[in-house]
This record gives sequence, structure tokens and C-alpha cells, in this order.
Amino acid sequence: MDLDLNTLRTLVTVTAMATFLGIVWWAYGPSRKARFERDAQMPFDADDAGDAK
Repeated sequence: MDLDLNTLRTLVTVTAMATFLGIVWWAYGPSRKARFERDAQMPFDADDAGDAK
């Protein structure tokens, strides 16, 4: 296989796009929604704030 610069650029682009789509799929997957919503509320929980009075 003759790997020239354009072929390498194409492979890197396709790999980066696949990685990006994988991250988007992971982040917006319906099975993780409840966890992310719960984690988003952590800064506002009074139970976790040790120095809040």
C-alpha cells in the first residue's frame, strides 16, 4: 500500500470524525441522561456543601 500525504490526511480526518461522533453518541445517549442531570445539580445541593450555613 502506497501511503502518500493525501491518503494519510484522509485517514486522520476520518478517524477524527469517527472519534467525534463516538463522543457525541456517548454524551447524548439516553441511558446517561439521568446521571448527567443528577451530576449537574451537585453544585446546588446543600447536603454536599461543607461550609454553607
